[in-house]
Parts: sequence; C-alpha cells; structure tokens
Amino acid sequence: MRHHRNTLLACAGLLALTACSNAPAPDKAATGRHYGRVTFQPCTLAEAGTGGNVEAQCATFEVPENRQAPQGRKIALNLAWLPATDEGAALEDPVFFLAGGPGQAATEHAVLVDAALREVRKQRHVVLVDQRGTGRSNPLKCDGPEDGPSVADMDSLDEGALQAISRKCVDALSKHADLRFYTTTEAIRDLDAVRAAIGAAQINLIGVSYGTRVAQQYAGAYPQHTRAIVLDGVAPNALVVGGEFARRFDDALALQSKACAADAACRARYPTDLRTRLLALKQRLSAAPVEVTYRDPSNGQEKRDKLSASTVTGLTHAFSYMPATTSLLPLVLDEADQGRYGPLMSLAKFMDGQVSGQMARGMQLSVICAEDADRYRPDPADADTVMGDDLARLFFSPCAVWPKGERPAGFNQPLVSKVPALLMSGEQDPVTPPSYGEAVLKGLSNGRHLVLRGQGHNVIGQGCMPKLVSQFIESTDAKALDAKCLDAIDGTPAFTSFNGWEP
Repeated sequence: MRHHRNTLLACAGLLALTACSNAPAPDKAATGRHYGRVTFQPCTLAEAGTGGNVEAQCATFEVPENRQAPQGRKIALNLAWLPATDEGAALEDPVFFLAGGPGQAATEHAVLVDAALREVRKQRHVVLVDQRGTGRSNPLKCDGPEDGPSVADMDSLDEGALQAISRKCVDALSKHADLRFYTTTEAIRDLDAVRAAIGAAQINLIGVSYGTRVAQQYAGAYPQHTRAIVLDGVAPNALVVGGEFARRFDDALALQSKACAADAACRARYPTDLRTRLLALKQRLSAAPVEVTYRDPSNGQEKRDKLSASTVTGLTHAFSYMPATTSLLPLVLDEADQGRYGPLMSLAKFMDGQVSGQMARGMQLSVICAEDADRYRPDPADADTVMGDDLARLFFSPCAVWPKGERPAGFNQPLVSKVPALLMSGEQDPVTPPSYGEAVLKGLSNGRHLVLRGQGHNVIGQGCMPKLVSQFIESTDAKALDAKCLDAIDGTPAFTSFNGWEP
C-alpha cells in the first residue's frame, strides 16, 4: 500500500440458490467438471512477475449487479477452482481465498496462493473468486493516469487534478457499471451465492489484508455458513483504510531502525535512524528535485528521469512490506546521501513495474468512498511524519466526485463471534501492524493471534505457516497449534554493501 495505492483485500454476495449438505462428486465428462451447479473447464493461471503458473478449473457465475433490480445488468464473476491433490477430499467445506487491495483479483495471484496453501490443498479444495470490479469480473479499470497515478506523479497533482481525472474514470466506467454496487457488502453477497451454487453448506475463509475485512463481514453476515476464518494482515472493521498510513509507516520505520541498532555491523554502518535520514532526503528533494541517470531494471538501458520527494516516500513505503526489500533501504538511502541517486531511482522504477496494472482503481474507490472516506478525520500529528499530512487528503479526494454505495448499519462494529479463527501479523508490517490483530482478537473467543518476528505485510507463506494453516483448517482449533516452529523466523539483516550483509 503506498500513497494512493492501497494494499489491504476482498470478496462475496447473495444470488439465491439452494445449498445442499452433500455436494455431488465432480463430473469429469467432456462437457466439463462440475462443482455443485457450476461447470468448470480446465485452465492455466499465470501470475505477473513470478514466471510460474497453476493448472486449475475455471468458470463464470452470473449475479445481478443490483439485487434490487434482478432483471437488470448482470456481472459474470470469474471463478477458479484449485482441486485438492487428494482425489477423495470432501467437497462440502472448501477454502475461499480473499485477495487484497481493495482492487486485487484472487485469480491473478493463483501462483502465490497455491504456494502458500500447498499443505491446505492436500485435503481441501480452494476456490478463487475475482471480486466484482476486479480481474475478469467486470473490472473497474480506466486507461491512463485515472487508474492510479504513479508515485512519481504525485508531486504535480493536487485535489483538483485528482478529482478531474476521477471524473473521467467515472464517465468511462459508468458505461458498463453502476459504481454504487461494487462494495464489500455486495461482494460478500456474491461470495455466498457462489457458496450456494457449488453446494457447500459451509466454507473456510482465508483473507489477506483488505480480504480480512471481507472475511469478517462475511462471518458476521453468514455465521451459519462460516466454518473457520484465517486473517493475514488484519484490518479491523473500524479501521479507516488510508487514514492511518502515515503513522503506521513511521512505526514500521522505528522498528526497522531498532533492529539495525541491535546488530553491530548495521549499527556501525548506519548510525543515523531511517526516519531521520528519510526526512532529510525528502527535504532536499522537495526543495530541488534532481535529474538522475539510472539503469532501467526491465532492460538494463541507461535512462534519465526526475527523482522527487514523492518517489522516495513511495519507494520506501513499498519496500517496507517485505523484509527482503526492507533490507535494501539503508544502503540505497546511504547512496543517495552521497549524491548517488541511480540505485534508488532504479528500484523505484522496478517497484512501479511490479505493481502496475495489478489494482482495479475504480473498484478500490467504490469501496473506499462508500466505507471509509466519510469516517476519516485529519490527525495533526501526521504533519510530522515521513509521509506528511497530504497523503490521506489526496487519498480520499476522488470521493468528492465518485458515486457512493451504501454502508449497512453496524458495518464498522467489531466482529464478535465464536467462529474458529487464526490471525497472523508481521512484527514490522507498515499498514496492518500486530496491534490491529490484537484488537480483532478481542471479539473472537475461539481465536488465536500469531506474530512473526521481523516480518512485514502478509506472512501466510512464511516458514512453517503453511503447515500451521493446514492444521488449523483441519482441526479448527487454533489454540491447540504447536507454533514453536515460528521461533526460527526472523527478519533479513540490512545490506551493508551491494554484496549483501555482514556474515
């Protein structure tokens, strides 16, 4: 989640189909493979940036865009089914994976999902639903800057400019979508419609980042159909998505600096903490952006571009998500302090390329403008943060022109439930810190919260977590898990040179 590009996640909905407790066995006839009433066809799912792919079964499932007008426009939800590797696995209570954002599509992350849930898939079927407005489920994307200006562009944009490009996006998307009906509430109704269609009496929900909001909303609305929930990078229902980015980022920087100070080699190489160095660099670039010669990370060609304060802030925030990238920050900042900006610019371009096109900006705005924007209250303390107090204001400014859906009463109340729940957080997560998980855990009497030392945002694939998640899904007893294996997980030491860190 950097600047305007939120990285929290989602799913779900309500088409009335009868659920049955005993789902029919898959039909492998030439007409397709059936899961309940849905017919799937073989497909291959690839993921940008991974070079990998996953063999799956794919289908579409139609739901009304506006459930108050069921004869009106329909949305063809894009579905993928990753069958259990054990052909005798039961079909009645599969796992539904809920992607983040808001704005990410579950099927576009199938490779990473398959890796993280490799143990789960031995005994459980996994279902991916592209949330309405994402992926191939009537995606709400605009061509050009209105689909999300890059961090490098933020210095030249104000509220008026963001609202102008958002109006263009509204005009374009309104030709094939009513933007009021692409919220979390409509998404969980879609999820329940899919659940009923495949004949599953109950489902297990695994939500990542914004997907944890979706999982909580589904469990609250459909407790009888929720067998268990797994929340990775927990976003409380009361959280104003985008309203706390600046403070949480400063908290993460403090933890990273503390880890460096505890390591002799890092402490000697970088005696000044990250926050102080970032603020000094931002101040210099705000006063005078610099033209930088750098190597294009996609092809190695030498290029030249402007490095601004927003570029630096966006890069460091993005790099704070994962220990492997966080470890590079002190070194590239040190290079910049010496007037060598090339490595920092190359990394900024690399990160822009990695996230480009992954977020459906229109769907993101439909969620945020309906569920978060009106609850945002400026915090004067943001002015003293690395990100500053402009971030949230710019983040929510498109909502002045965006069509707004409804947020039901009680939407922001904490989930209070006996549903079996496994929560997990990264110690240094810059957007959903462990304190968020602890807050949500208070309402979950059958829940447990695991915090992974030295880790960032989204930890379900780290170390022995895949094994623990599988054990939990089978037993639904989070408190009985032996989580000692997590003690072996730690952060990645900071690079002290381009050869790596000290041995």
